[in-house]
Amino acid sequence: MILLVGLGNPGKKYQNNRHNVGHLFVDYSVSELTGLRVNGLKLIKTDCFMNESGIFVKKLTRQLAKPAINNLIIVHDDLDIPLGKFHIQKGVGPKLHNGLESIGQNLKNKDFWRIRIGVDSRTPKNWTNGIDYVLKNFTPEERKNLDREIFPKLLQQLKTFLKTEFSVSV
Repeated sequence: MILLVGLGNPGKKYQNNRHNVGHLFVDYSVSELTGLRVNGLKLIKTDCFMNESGIFVKKLTRQLAKPAINNLIIVHDDLDIPLGKFHIQKGVGPKLHNGLESIGQNLKNKDFWRIRIGVDSRTPKNWTNGIDYVLKNFTPEERKNLDREIFPKLLQQLKTFLKTEFSVSV
C-alpha cells in the first residue's frame, strides 16, 4: 500500500493557509480521482497540528501494516520553492519545516518521498518572516491558480510518478 499524506493544521481557521497546501492537494486529488480505479493508494490528511505530524504518521503506518518508508509520500508546503512550482523528491526537503522534522524524528528515517509544493510569493516589498507567512491565507487569485493550474499539473505528474515508481494503475 502507498500512503499519500497531506500535512496541515486542523480547523477552519487554518483551512486556506499556505501551511495547509498538503491538505488542499489531498482534497483536490480525492475529488479528481473519484471514480478512477487506483489500487494500493490511500490518500489521508493529518488531523493534528503540523508540529505533531510525526506522531500521526507513525501511528498511521503502524495501523496500516507498517508500509515501507519507500511507500510513504508526504505532501507539504515549501517556502524554498516559489508559488507555482513543485517537486516530487525522495529525502529532500526545505531548510526548515517542523512537520517534516517531526516525521523524521518519529520514524527515525528521513528518506521518504515528498511532494514539495511551493508557497512563496513574497517580494522584498511585502517580506514577512516564514513562520508568520505560512500561517497566512492564500489570496483569492493564488487559490484560483492552485485549483486551476498548479494542482492539475501536479496531479498529472503524480499519476505518472505512481505508474513509473510503484506500478500503480491510475
